[in-house]
Amino acid sequence: MATAAQQMFAIAPAFGEASLTGEQRHLLVGKARWVSAVNEAGQPVVPTICLTRAAWNALQEERKTDDARLRTAWIATLFKLVGRDEPMPLLAVRTSAPHHSPGLMRARTGIVSPTRPEDSVDPARPLGRAINEAFASYASDEPVWTNVREQVRREQQIIIVQAMAEGSFLDFSSRDLQTGAIGPAPVAGARLPALPANVSEIALAIDRVAGAHMTCLVAVNNGKATLVSARPSAASAAADLEAAVDRVERGFWSPREAVMRVEAERLPQLLHPRLVADGDRQPLATGIGVSPGAASGMIVFTADDASRVKARGKHCILVAVETGPADIDGMKAATGILTARGGQNSHAAIIARVSGKACVAGVRAMQVDPVEMTCRIGDTELRAGQQITIDGTDGTIFAGALPLSQPHIGGAIGNLLNWSDGSRTIAVRTNVESVDSAKTALSFGAEGIGLARSEHMFFTPERMVALRRLILSENENDRAAALKGLVDYQSGDYAALFKIMQGKPVNVRLFDPPLHEFLPRSDEDIEETASSLGLQVRALRQRLERLAEVNPMLGHRGCRLAITYPEVLEMQVHALLAGARAAAGDTGEPVDLEIMVPFVTSSREVNWLRNEVAAITKRDKLAMSQPVDYRFGTMIELPRAALRAGDIAPMVDFFSFGTNDLTQTTYGISRDDAPAFLASYKRKGLYDEDPFTTIDQRGVGELIKIAIERGRTANPNLKIGICGEHAGDPASIRFFAGLGVDYISCSPYRVPVARLALAQAQQQN
Repeated sequence: MATAAQQMFAIAPAFGEASLTGEQRHLLVGKARWVSAVNEAGQPVVPTICLTRAAWNALQEERKTDDARLRTAWIATLFKLVGRDEPMPLLAVRTSAPHHSPGLMRARTGIVSPTRPEDSVDPARPLGRAINEAFASYASDEPVWTNVREQVRREQQIIIVQAMAEGSFLDFSSRDLQTGAIGPAPVAGARLPALPANVSEIALAIDRVAGAHMTCLVAVNNGKATLVSARPSAASAAADLEAAVDRVERGFWSPREAVMRVEAERLPQLLHPRLVADGDRQPLATGIGVSPGAASGMIVFTADDASRVKARGKHCILVAVETGPADIDGMKAATGILTARGGQNSHAAIIARVSGKACVAGVRAMQVDPVEMTCRIGDTELRAGQQITIDGTDGTIFAGALPLSQPHIGGAIGNLLNWSDGSRTIAVRTNVESVDSAKTALSFGAEGIGLARSEHMFFTPERMVALRRLILSENENDRAAALKGLVDYQSGDYAALFKIMQGKPVNVRLFDPPLHEFLPRSDEDIEETASSLGLQVRALRQRLERLAEVNPMLGHRGCRLAITYPEVLEMQVHALLAGARAAAGDTGEPVDLEIMVPFVTSSREVNWLRNEVAAITKRDKLAMSQPVDYRFGTMIELPRAALRAGDIAPMVDFFSFGTNDLTQTTYGISRDDAPAFLASYKRKGLYDEDPFTTIDQRGVGELIKIAIERGRTANPNLKIGICGEHAGDPASIRFFAGLGVDYISCSPYRVPVARLALAQAQQQN
């Protein structure tokens, strides 16, 4: 441990070299570190010395005695601020903390140098008073010092004392805060005057050691810049990314360091449009940002209107109380989606993230009147056709069409993600069911499909009619006719999806949502459905009443549909096999197919379904000359399935954890209704995070751990995936990486986030 005398030393003496020991270098943080680095790079720096709290306290204790040895060492250190044959300069005292905080003392400048030895340590004199105030300011941002380690850290806090520089002072950024290009660059939009040539060298020197955007204060005198101080600056996500790659190219960082230093949470900002900054702009209201990016356009209230607006080449925002399967076409046509209800895992949120649309949900201040084609947000009434802007990153809503900045991504993100891929072993798949979404995910580096929601392929009018015929028909002839049409529809979809994935694994989840999502609700829809099915309206209403459920999300859904409607299971398996044969015939490559059954609770359900799928595929092989291989597995999304994983595992090839429903059923919270009280829970400290955004490690996470351990004990070859939306959240990804999973699967625009976050997590483990 360095002595008190060794804890007051010059980091940039007025003349001569700064000979620092290893312990002294360890003490350098904040401004002291940057000043020392630039000095060692051979660039001009104002004379600077460093002092720890422990050394200053020791000087104060010495004042109570007749000893003066420590004071003599302090005076000798002060004299290192004086040039040869020069008078004592005016002094400046600055804090030098690892991180800036508002409570830290601002620089004290123009301090007259002590004229007597005792004045150099007297807290009542200008220099001593400034040093005391500097150390005292740290307390506003420090924890209570309760153990030895914290006490040592406190004693090692430092301040710097400098000779006042001559000349004119100016600030510049070491890198451009928007582009990341090496500086000098202007600060806060100000224009830079003509600068001395050595300013570029100062920018490089400080960037090498700081590895961050820095605002540098220099004194310019006689055509030369002298560094006075530096502090970190907030830069755009694009600037941080470009700077990280540039540092690797300059040899400042290794690729591994670049991967670790870029924040995965900020990557989505690079993939979507953003609002142009304007601090004076006030939002109409704030909801929950559930799909990042900003969007503006005219308000529409129906899916048909959204499609018509898009056909005219204009942008629109689909506004609804909440969305459902019937809105899919309109959601795809809209530029953004705004709903009064819902949260991170609502229907609108999931569809928006898959398609890369901006979406704000859970706007409690919004009332929607779809009949009058109006909505009221707070005190403002808006009508169809008026312009509105939403920000799906922070949930804000604005009147009018506001300016947006479009994403501009060069090769930097590709370089960073390629480096990431070299240091991870967990695969990244995507949750998609359309060719367009699959192309997007592949462009972002997806290594397969971890969740293709088969029901999403039926949300078009003609397919909905065929599906409703299958569900509602009460005789075999009608069901057989509906079944044939549905197989034809889905086999074409699957073939296109398999072809675009080019042999990568494709995990198809069999029907999951409750029946009510496919059935008509409005009077108009019921009449149209009755007509298309050749039924009387009254008879159809009676049939619908028999199918109605009080709590459909915990009712007739998932594997229960396949068990009670074997025709649905047979239709889906036939379509999968036909699609796989067609794709393999066109590409010459075998299809890597995984069939997943959802919402299971017991091994007996899984056993029944496995046998049914095997029987269907056996009949298919007898009828076709080209057999299709597949793997069979299940989604673990109910607590009982997680606890009985040891019984289920021997019957399957893989588990895929549906963390959205597992969170919902573990907490007993509807993910669509949760926003009404989750914010209050977080404010009161009852929940640290929204459990539908970041995985609850101690509850839901514990169930996942138990299921993996029990599952792999019973079946050592069991493959493990995560396919809930938590797989796109960096904090959750770090947790999953420690569980030994084989892959995670997220929406397309979260694939880059997952690739980077996994690499970071695996490098840390």
